[in-house]
Amino acid sequence: MAGVPELMVLRLLKDREMYGYEIVQAIRGQTREVVQLSEGVVYPVLHGLEKDGALKSQRREVGGRSRVYYSLTARGLRRLFDLTDSWTELTGAIQAVLKGASHARTI
Repeated sequence: MAGVPELMVLRLLKDREMYGYEIVQAIRGQTREVVQLSEGVVYPVLHGLEKDGALKSQRREVGGRSRVYYSLTARGLRRLFDLTDSWTELTGAIQAVLKGASHARTI
């Protein structure tokens, strides 16, 4: 699971800005609850990405509540593309192992 929360957060924020709890719920919903990241996982990821310049945040009052909305920066978009490439390569390699030998051994 290393790197998965970061990848999912960046991908969700590519489409639109969101606040933390909204991201938690979107991950649960879009994965049909297969991936259930807690707020205790998502918020540190958000803060780390913001510190690294991959995200920017803006506090807003919505319905009498203060929420911090996060959005992707150009640096964050590059990070998303890099992580996506790495994840695609990794999952392809794992799939190759799960499929077994690609050709029969001749004696």
